[in-house]
Amino acid sequence: MENTCFSCAHCNAAKGSNVAGYDPESGVLTPLFNPRVDKWEVHFHWNGGFLVGQTAVGRVTVDVLRVNDSDCVEQRQELIEAELFPPRSDH
Repeated sequence: MENTCFSCAHCNAAKGSNVAGYDPESGVLTPLFNPRVDKWEVHFHWNGGFLVGQTAVGRVTVDVLRVNDSDCVEQRQELIEAELFPPRSDH
């Protein structure tokens, strides 16, 4: 369990066998975020229910995993209204 990473079924299904994608901003082939070695706060930040990629790695990860699909954003907005989102970083 020490070496597991959590992900939602939606993002996991979108990832498939992809380990990289093309940065929508630069068009450069870029590796996806690796939670075992990359720092989340360097690559991402929340803007309401939208996850914003701050770097090429972040943008590619958001794009390939379809993190901001409308259903996902809508669900996050509901969680924000219920004060259950975003997740606290002190866990």
